[in-house]
Amino acid sequence: MIEQRHDLPSAAPGLQAHWLSLHYGASVSGQPKAMVQCALHADEIPGLLVGVHLRAHLLRLERDGCIRGEIVLVPAANVLGGAQALLGSQIGRFDLGTGINYNRGYRHLTPELLKVLPGRLGGDATKNRAVIRQACRELLEAWVPTSAADTLKRALQCLAVDADTVLDLHCDGQALMHLYAPTPWADAGVQLGRCLDARVVLLATESGDEPFDESVSRHWWELSHALGAEHPIDLGCFSTTVELRGEADVSHELAERDALGLLAFLQARGHLAPGSVERVEPTVACDALPLEGVDPLTAPCGGVVVFGCALGQSVQAGQRVAEIIDPLTGVSTPVNSRVDGVFFAHSKTRWALRGERIGKVAGAKAFRTGKLLSL
Repeated sequence: MIEQRHDLPSAAPGLQAHWLSLHYGASVSGQPKAMVQCALHADEIPGLLVGVHLRAHLLRLERDGCIRGEIVLVPAANVLGGAQALLGSQIGRFDLGTGINYNRGYRHLTPELLKVLPGRLGGDATKNRAVIRQACRELLEAWVPTSAADTLKRALQCLAVDADTVLDLHCDGQALMHLYAPTPWADAGVQLGRCLDARVVLLATESGDEPFDESVSRHWWELSHALGAEHPIDLGCFSTTVELRGEADVSHELAERDALGLLAFLQARGHLAPGSVERVEPTVACDALPLEGVDPLTAPCGGVVVFGCALGQSVQAGQRVAEIIDPLTGVSTPVNSRVDGVFFAHSKTRWALRGERIGKVAGAKAFRTGKLLSL
């Protein structure tokens, strides 16, 4: 294992931060590369413990010669957010200096790639993949960040942009295990969902606001659509956001199960030798559903949140999933689902302000457009 230290620019005299990437196996031309990233939202803790369990397994797998190519583990992707606290609460989702989400604002490379690739592509898909990855690296190296947060984003995107598989570990407030995956990679998304015993895989080709996972995969199908008639371009990277249940779901038992599930998927993708990891069999059905079909339940008023449905419960359109109770008047206002689907996530707090998202129901029919993710 090779440990690489990545320094971040000092925000003020006397302050210095760095993050680590751990490299297992060997980076060899023609061999696969995978990257697993933990807690880009620094207050989403389950992924950090999964990373601890992955380290032990990857060391063993490396020692036994089971790693094909290179597997990169970023055990704590956001040391900046990890150091942020406000009035006793950790703020790891947003940069307090700008208010920008640490998982938004990555570089959408397709427009610039379409300018620089003509004349560099040929008739061999494997060679075209290498050319495209090199062009991606060149464009990212030309990005001049002006803040520590953007420096971190550029470095993470650079580290992942030439990978075949990228797994970005997050969690929700309180939730079932679920994934966000690219629609062109629906089969791989379901395969990962089964390895992790996920209830739903939410599919989209573009979710809005340039999250990390799309920044390393989206350009592949966009380039194929734009240039594929003249040059063969394959889907060079499967990337996904893994939501490891809820914020409080932190235990060695869950982390070990999740680590083994991730490794089983990496084995299926060819990053590990066959038979090196035993797959954990799923206990629930895994449905692939459109992200455009998710109903983000919104509080129509402020008050106490009382959920009337359990996570994992199937609900019908018009069914009350929660109620908001005004403690001054005692008036209860229902929050109804707009879709038939599965209630898979809700907020961790039981107090809401008007307009706040308090839950999510995944339906089978797409009905939303525009920005599909929460803030």
